[in-house]
Amino acid sequence: MKVITVCGSLKFIDELKEQAERLTLAGYCVLTIVYPTRALSNYSSSELALLRKAHFKKIEISEAIFVVNKAGYIGKAVAEEITYAKAQGKNVLYLENDVL
Repeated sequence: MKVITVCGSLKFIDELKEQAERLTLAGYCVLTIVYPTRALSNYSSSELALLRKAHFKKIEISEAIFVVNKAGYIGKAVAEEITYAKAQGKNVLYLENDVL
């Protein structure tokens, strides 16, 4: 079973969850972001740093990442995740293929 990490903007939280489920049912072991239980402004900077560090660790242990780039959108944080994944030699797959 291949391990894949789902990346994408929290703007598309429902799509992130749907794609994680779809990939799991397709036979992947899916690692996802931690879905916030409160407003991001209510997290301390150290908590946000820990969440980011954990997500990058998920990328490290994955064979690939799957980017939920709905409507072609890739924000700054996801762009950094893509750059990191590529530097780690990971495959980068996209929900929408019209990526620049």
